[in-house]
Amino acid sequence: MADRGLVALDLVPPELIVPRLRVAGAVFAVVGAVLGVVAGLLISPYVGVALGAALVATAGFAVVSGGRRRVWIDHGVVSRRGSFRVRRVNLSDATKVEVLVRVARVSQVLIRVGDSSGDVTVGVAMYTTDGGRELQPIALRAVADGLASSPLASALALSSVLVTQLRAEAREAGLTERPLYRAIDVVRTSGRAPATVLTDAEVAALTD
Repeated sequence: MADRGLVALDLVPPELIVPRLRVAGAVFAVVGAVLGVVAGLLISPYVGVALGAALVATAGFAVVSGGRRRVWIDHGVVSRRGSFRVRRVNLSDATKVEVLVRVARVSQVLIRVGDSSGDVTVGVAMYTTDGGRELQPIALRAVADGLASSPLASALALSSVLVTQLRAEAREAGLTERPLYRAIDVVRTSGRAPATVLTDAEVAALTD
C-alpha cells in the first residue's frame, strides 16, 4: 500500500468556489447596505446602521468561512476544516463507514466515516443525467488505501468499490458502469428517501 501523504479531497476545487462566494458576498453586502439605509430613513439612523452593519458582517463571514472549508487525507487520516475547527478521523480506527446518497437534480455520493469523537463526510461524486464530477483518481486511491487498513467489513467493501471505480475511470467506462453512479441508481429505483444510507449489501453489490 502506497504512503501518499497529504492529498486534497475537495470534490469541487476551492479555486472554483471562492470567486463565486466573493460575488455572492458582495451582492449580499450591497443589499444589506441598501436595507440599512432604508431602515435608517424609515425607522432611525441607529437601527439603519445596526442592520446594515449586521448584514454586511454576515456576508463577510460567509465568504471567509466558506473559503476556509477544506477536506484532505494525510497518511490515512481524513480531516475536514470548517468555520471554527478541524475534525479528523483515522480510517484505520474508524468505527463507522457509510455511503450516503442524495438524489436530486444534481445527485451526490458521499462517504461518511466516524469514530468516538464525531464524523467526517467526504463528497466523492456528483452526477446529473448526462455527466458529473468525480473525485480525482489520486484522491480516490488515497481513500481506498486508507479504508483497506481498517478491520471493518464495511470499510473493506467500500475500498473495493473505490478500486473498481478507478478501474472504470481508467478505461473511460460509461456512467452506468461506474460503481459510484450505480449508487445513485440504487436509491432512485428503490423509491427510498432522496437522502439515504446504503446497506452493506448494497455497497458490496456496486462492484457486480
